[in-house]
Amino acid sequence: MNWEFRKEHCTEKSNNMICKRLNCSTIQTKQQMKTQHTLYKFTAFIFCLILSSCGAYNFTGTAPIDAETFQVNYFLNNAELIEPGIERTFTIRLQDLLVNQTSLTMTNTNADLVYEGEITQYRISPMTATADQTAAENRLYMAINVRFTNKKNPEDDFEKTFSHFYDFPANAPLIGPTLTDALDEIYERITQDVFNASLAKW
Repeated sequence: MNWEFRKEHCTEKSNNMICKRLNCSTIQTKQQMKTQHTLYKFTAFIFCLILSSCGAYNFTGTAPIDAETFQVNYFLNNAELIEPGIERTFTIRLQDLLVNQTSLTMTNTNADLVYEGEITQYRISPMTATADQTAAENRLYMAINVRFTNKKNPEDDFEKTFSHFYDFPANAPLIGPTLTDALDEIYERITQDVFNASLAKW
């Protein structure tokens, strides 16, 4: 009887010790999680303070932008060869890029940053044959004159021509998907170049 009692007592004592260790481990884990959560909240708070003190921020990794609003005035089409609608599409593409790559607010009047200008060249010309060419090609070339005004920092103002081209097979008419692909590439390149020149300072 004494042996059985001692055995049961030892077993109960061992179980109690195991439970205490488990409870202690659980408490430590909860404390660690609470500490990590507090650190996350503090880090997020500091990050928000930094952003709010810097004004509008450029999400492409460049420096903060000292402005809150921008406007893109309707670009005119002054090219000799007229392709209907390209001025409207370019205007929208530039607006979209600025909305997507910055935290600036787009407005129609009295903006801190103003973009305007005109399409000056839109032409299609045959490419001169070279040793590397396996087939004849044509080139679509577009040039756009851009005037940028920064009301907060007038020294950043400029007027500059941006251009790009797209080569395509000479036997493919510049209509439908071919024209769409050509214009998409040109819009993407020129709008990014305008952004870099005005805000990223590249």
